[in-house]
Amino acid sequence: MKRILTFLLIFLVTGCTVVRIDTNNMDTIVDVVLSKDNRLYNRVGKGYKYYVPRGVTYIDTDDLNDKLYSNGNYYYLYVDAISYYNNTKTDYKEKDDLYYSRKISTEDGFKWSGYIEIEKKDDLYYVEFVYNHARIEAAVSKDSLNDVILNSAYILSTIQFNSDVISLMLDDEYFTNKEEKYEVFAKNEENDNSKLQIIEDD
Repeated sequence: MKRILTFLLIFLVTGCTVVRIDTNNMDTIVDVVLSKDNRLYNRVGKGYKYYVPRGVTYIDTDDLNDKLYSNGNYYYLYVDAISYYNNTKTDYKEKDDLYYSRKISTEDGFKWSGYIEIEKKDDLYYVEFVYNHARIEAAVSKDSLNDVILNSAYILSTIQFNSDVISLMLDDEYFTNKEEKYEVFAKNEENDNSKLQIIEDD
């Protein structure tokens, strides 16, 4: 009887929530979180929804860009509806000159491909985490890196798209009233203003 009560207590306490991982290994964090089939969500955007982990606060939305906050760090989430709609593959080659560079690909097809780049600049670490047709960027201290990767992995792995809404959004008439069209992941090496910039004080 004690075993049954213990099991029921554990089930009631944990429920069907996302489990936090207590680890200092970035590769393990990514592998464990992305291996789960996470269908939770508590935040709904225009054509997409996702789960905001405990300790992370939603701040604001600008079109398909969400701003989040946790423990002194801002996260910038960019949802690429065009990439999702066209089922575009993320092609990435790992870079030896960065603090951390990793290509992500899972067995269930190229839809789940992506990458993580961490570039060190002075005392800050610039994080770019791309997965599931979305990207999270943040500039954080070294002490915050594992938490940022953990939260980002949860957020990106839970993104679910609404194909009907996205279809309507990408219709030509939808963009008629837009002042500017842009793709979140389009890169221009000389002048890439789509990325979070680290401003250096003189």
